[in-house]
Amino acid sequence: MTISELIHKDQTHTNFSFEVLPPLKGNGTTALFRTIDRLKEFAPKYINITTHRSEYVFTERPDGTFNRQRIRRRPGTVAVASAIMQKYDIPVVPHVVCSGATQDDIEYMLLDLQFLGLTHILLLRGDKAPDEKTFTPVAGGYRHTTELIEQVNRFNDGFFIDGSPIRHPGVPFSYGVACYPEKHEEAPNLEFDLKILKRKQDMGANYAITQLFYDNQKYFSFVERARSIGITIPIIPAIKPLAKLSQFTVVPKTFHVDLPDELTREAEKCTTDEQMQQLGVEWAVEQCRELIAAGVPSIHFYTVSAVDSICQIAQQIY
Repeated sequence: MTISELIHKDQTHTNFSFEVLPPLKGNGTTALFRTIDRLKEFAPKYINITTHRSEYVFTERPDGTFNRQRIRRRPGTVAVASAIMQKYDIPVVPHVVCSGATQDDIEYMLLDLQFLGLTHILLLRGDKAPDEKTFTPVAGGYRHTTELIEQVNRFNDGFFIDGSPIRHPGVPFSYGVACYPEKHEEAPNLEFDLKILKRKQDMGANYAITQLFYDNQKYFSFVERARSIGITIPIIPAIKPLAKLSQFTVVPKTFHVDLPDELTREAEKCTTDEQMQQLGVEWAVEQCRELIAAGVPSIHFYTVSAVDSICQIAQQIY
C-alpha cells in the first residue's frame, strides 16, 4: 500500500504525520524516541526520516598543508528508520537524496532499505553543502530529483545502475516528492516549478509534500494551479510553527517563504521565546483548521525545535 493509499484508507478525518531527524552522532535514540512517544498518541499514518549528507572538514597539518576529512554528524537514516519501524510498528518514510551521494551510494541504500522491508521513500535533491553558493553534485551523483527517480524506477524494474539484472527483485519502492507553494528558490517562476512537479508525477511519484508555509492562500492557489495542468496526486500541506524569536527572520531566509502581514505584525510584538511559541501555536492551529475544513487528506509537521508546539497544536485539532 502506498502512502497515498494509506492516507485515503478508511478516511474519516484529516490524517497526521511528522518528520524527525536522526540523532547527532553519539547521542543515542533516547531523545528521538521521546519525541515519537509524545506524538504517537495522535495516530500518525507515517513518520518521515531525514537524510543528511556527509561534510568535509579541513584541518591544518604541522607543515602548513591541509587534510581533507569526510565526516558524518548523524547516524545512517536506514538504521534509524528500521529501529523506529520495529519499535513502534508505524510506517516510516526515509529520505533518499541526491545531495552528497553517488549513484552507487544510492543503489546500496535502496538495497538496504528493501532488505529491511522499508519500501516507502521520499525522493529529494537535498540541500547544497554549507560552503557552496549553488548546488553541486558529487562526482558520480545527480543534480536533479528526476535523475534520482529514474534510478529508482530502473531498480523497481529489476536493474542495477550498470544495467545488470537484479537476480531476486524485491518489493518495489513507492515514493513521494517535495513541492513548493512559493516555488523552489532556484526555479525561475512557479509555472516552471509546477511543470517539474508534473514530470515527477508522470514518472511515478504518488504524492507530494510541501515546503513549510504560513499563508494558506498560497497553498490553495498552488493546488488549484497544479490541478489545472493535470497534477492529480495528493499535495500534502506541511506545517512548522514558529517557536523562537530568532525564527522570525531565520525561517523566511532559510526556507524562502513569506510571512503574512498579520503574522508579521503579531510577531513584532513578541519579546520572548515563550511569546513567539504561543503565537506560533495559535497561528498553526488556525492554519490547520482552515486546511481541514478544505478537506485536505493529511497534514504533515516538521518537528525540529517545535515538538512542544506540535503537541499543543495536535491536541486542539485531532
